[in-house]
Amino acid sequence: MTYKTFLVHLDLNGDNEGLLKIAGDMAERFDAKVIGIAAAQPILPLADQGFADTDIATQHLHEVDKEIAACKAQFRQALESRVKKIEWRSTVTYDSLANYIAAEARCADLIITGKDIGAAFMDDSRRVNIGALAVKAGRPVLIVPQGVSALQLRDVFVAWKDTREARRAIADALPLLQAAGHVGILEVAPEEDQEEAKARVRDVERWLENHGVSATPRAVGTKSDEGGYLRAELLSHKCDLLIAGAYGRNRIGEWMFGGVTQDVLLDPDFCVLLSH
Repeated sequence: MTYKTFLVHLDLNGDNEGLLKIAGDMAERFDAKVIGIAAAQPILPLADQGFADTDIATQHLHEVDKEIAACKAQFRQALESRVKKIEWRSTVTYDSLANYIAAEARCADLIITGKDIGAAFMDDSRRVNIGALAVKAGRPVLIVPQGVSALQLRDVFVAWKDTREARRAIADALPLLQAAGHVGILEVAPEEDQEEAKARVRDVERWLENHGVSATPRAVGTKSDEGGYLRAELLSHKCDLLIAGAYGRNRIGEWMFGGVTQDVLLDPDFCVLLSH
């Protein structure tokens, strides 16, 4: 397995420099095509809020067109001299941006995007819900935080849960795991489940070994705050990339990755690869 096409989502309001640097590095590593993509929703004028005509909507569309054109120019400037094959796609849509990008992901092996850092109400037309994208795309999603401009792959960790999503994530990440310097498999489980957890991570270690990846399995018991423990472990080992499953919404309406919430795993210090 290898990656042959990357779909790179550019944020209309964000700093895409690090994202494009990583996209270029990965395209060179895997000899892959890169497709850039950007999107926004139009603002609808609301008569009951005093917006009785379409002037505001027209002005907004003009601004969006300019921002998309700027993203396209940035994409081409960053990658034209580095990547053999590039392509650009963009739209203004009334559908959610996650739905649009997920649909376009049929053409790619991997989606690369920035971290969802939230947005004010007026910026929501340009904001992609990363959790929704990861669950809907049917493709792995690599999330690059602001300020990160290289995917070193010195230390890569798998946040293991014995679920279909975790199995899908580790399979989707195999080309990156094969290129990694060190791979750790970490399951944080209740103390009474430690023997079973140790057996599970050893199975994953053996599966990776069959694919040419040497990994270190580890099961850790905890009574509470699974997410906090995992985050501390990743930061203490200077994680470059975390592999995790994306599980959809839980009862309190948060996206779950590797069994803990997005606030823990979408960390500003390392990249995250999610699959559903």
